[in-house]
Amino acid sequence: MQTLGEILYAVLNVARWILIIHIAMGWLINFQVLNMQQPMVRQIYYSLSNLLEPIYRPIRNILPTAGGMDFSPIVVFLIIFALQRFIVNNMIYGGF
Repeated sequence: MQTLGEILYAVLNVARWILIIHIAMGWLINFQVLNMQQPMVRQIYYSLSNLLEPIYRPIRNILPTAGGMDFSPIVVFLIIFALQRFIVNNMIYGGF
């Protein structure tokens, strides 16, 4: 069962990096460092947005609106972090 824990941890690690890349691209687009007129930038950003939107949507429905700020990526990041800690703690103490 330890292998299952390691696989889940690796999947969560990939999800965390996808989330970080999406957040960084959003900032770079907003500060006009990246241009959405470039097909490659647009394709990568929309692909990541389409991949993460089903995860963001339920969290956005729960969180109150905060004046145009979207806190759902932060909540997803915290959930991923908590799940990774849960997996590590269970692997150390023999739960997995």
